[in-house]
Amino acid sequence: MPVSKELEQTNRTTMSRHSERGSYDRDVAYAILDEGMIAHVGFDAGNGVTVIPMTYARVDDSIVLHGAVASRWLGSFEGGQPVSVCVTLLDGLVLAQSAFSHSMNYRSVVLFGEASVVTDKDDKQRAFKAFLDHLVPGRWDDSRQPDARETEATVVLSVPIGEASVKIRSGPPKDAAKDLELGYWTGVIPLELTAGEPIADPAMNGDPAVPDYASGYKRGRGHN
Repeated sequence: MPVSKELEQTNRTTMSRHSERGSYDRDVAYAILDEGMIAHVGFDAGNGVTVIPMTYARVDDSIVLHGAVASRWLGSFEGGQPVSVCVTLLDGLVLAQSAFSHSMNYRSVVLFGEASVVTDKDDKQRAFKAFLDHLVPGRWDDSRQPDARETEATVVLSVPIGEASVKIRSGPPKDAAKDLELGYWTGVIPLELTAGEPIADPAMNGDPAVPDYASGYKRGRGHN
């Protein structure tokens, strides 16, 4: 069934502050999710709300997460459990005339949904490929894929991307009119994730050439 181009707006995803920064455009959300690498996942672990940073990937219209079967908290997802997922990209520090008006430029997605355990072997394998290619595009085909033991030892969760919102701040400071003549330097310090020179594993067998996806690794808009 085709999904709506707009994300589902609910009481949980409706913004009470700076609603002008909000969006419910699915394509915008997907672009942010595809660029990010760490999601903060919130859920009820049985003794209160827990938030865990996790790697993730987008598979079509769902977010997939994974962890070890031995993890105690993953046992609570049998039969499904509601979760929140937040991904944030930091684009810059905003320096204003007033200390109170300093801010950050960012792009974020917050979504709510029912996390269910993926049990189909083919779907799990597809998720494993998505995890690796999300972090390093091209690496999946240049590595040994998970065997049966590794697959069985891993829990994969899937969360539909439906009830969600996007929030973006960009541009220069927004000082109050009374502060504009103070004379301090104001502006934006851009921030981006950059890759250093690849470092070879000393235990690596032989001397294979550094693959292009490692030597030319980039992360950011238009690079993944």
